[in-house]
Amino acid sequence: MACHTARGGQNYAGGRGIATPFGTVFTSNLTPDDNTGIGSWSPAHFWRAMHNGRSKNGRLLYPAFPYPNYTHVTREDSDAIYAYLKSLPPVTQANRPHALEFPYQSQAALAVWRALYFSPGVYQPDASRNAEWNRGAYLVKGLGHCSACHTARNVLGASSTDLDLAGGLIPMQNWYAPSLTSPHEAGVGDWDRQHIVSLLKNGVSPRASVTGPMAEVVLRSTQYLNDDDLSAMAQFLKELPAATPSPAATAVAASVPSAKGAKLYELHCAQCHGDKGQGVPNAYPALAGNRAVLMKSTANLVQIVLSGGYAPATAGNPRPYGMPPFVLLLNDSDIAATLTHIRSSWGNQASEVTPLEVNRMRAHQGK
Repeated sequence: MACHTARGGQNYAGGRGIATPFGTVFTSNLTPDDNTGIGSWSPAHFWRAMHNGRSKNGRLLYPAFPYPNYTHVTREDSDAIYAYLKSLPPVTQANRPHALEFPYQSQAALAVWRALYFSPGVYQPDASRNAEWNRGAYLVKGLGHCSACHTARNVLGASSTDLDLAGGLIPMQNWYAPSLTSPHEAGVGDWDRQHIVSLLKNGVSPRASVTGPMAEVVLRSTQYLNDDDLSAMAQFLKELPAATPSPAATAVAASVPSAKGAKLYELHCAQCHGDKGQGVPNAYPALAGNRAVLMKSTANLVQIVLSGGYAPATAGNPRPYGMPPFVLLLNDSDIAATLTHIRSSWGNQASEVTPLEVNRMRAHQGK
C-alpha cells in the first residue's frame, strides 16, 4: 500500500513516483479493475510477477518493485496476496509511463541487468535451524525485503549480496539504513527479543526508536504483524553473524570545545535532551552514548535536524513524541557546530560534522 498509493490517491491504485538514480518509476494499479488494474490477471500471472519479475504480458518489471526479494515468497503466500487484492474495490486509473533516462528505459537494458544480478528462487529452509528462525529468515529476506534498504547498492542499483544487511545509503532519499549486523549501528544481537518486537510493533522500545524511512515501515507494515511473526524476525535478526568489530566512528582529534556548538545546544536541544545529553525516558532519547549519534555516517543526524524526527503513531504508541525541524532556524554552520558538539560531548567520541555535509543534505530536500 505504501508504494502503490499516490499521495491523495485511492488505495492500491498506483501512480506514486519512485525516484531512482536512473529516473522515476511510477507504481502500477493493483486494484481488480479489468482494464487498468489486475482484474484480468490470474493467480499464475501474479505469481510470475512476484517470483520472476514479469508482468502478465511477459514485460520485464523494474526492480524498484523488489522482486529480487519477493522471489523468495512461497506460491501459497503469493496466492493469498492475490486473493486479497482481488477483494478490493476496482479503481479505473491508467498506469503512468516511467520517466527513465536512456538507456535504462529499454527492456534490453533491463534484460542485461537481470542476467547479471537476478536469479529466481523460493526460500529454502535451513535444516540446521529451528522453525521459528526459518520463519524469521523468510520474512526478513522475502516479504519484509529488508535488504532493499539495509544493503549497499552498486552503480547499477543492484544490492551487494556479499554485504547483505550490512547497511547502505538509500538512493535518492539520502537516509542511511544502518547495518543490522554491526553492534555499533543497528545490530540487535545483545537485545532482549521483546525489545526488538516492541521496536517493530510500536516504533519505540527501551533500546531505541525509529524515525525517517523506518518510521514508515513500522507505520505501514510491521505494526500489523502478529507477535509470532515479529518474534521470529527478532530471533533471526539477533542471530545474524556479527560484522567485524570496528569503531563506531573516527575519533575526534583533540581540540578546543566549540563554544558556538555548546551555546546552540543549550538554546535548542537541552530542554528535551538534557544538559548532559541524558534525555528523558519514554520521551526524548539520550544522546550520550547513543549509537545513532556515533555512527560514522552522519546523514541521519543531519536529516533529523533539518526535517525533524518523528516516530510513527502506532496502536502501541499512539501519541509519540517528536522533534521539530530546524531547516529554517539554523544555517549550515549552526547545524554542523551543534552536531559536532553532540558527537564530542558526555563521553561521545566521533568525527566532526562539516557545513558542507549539511549543505549537501539541505540542497537535496524537495528534490
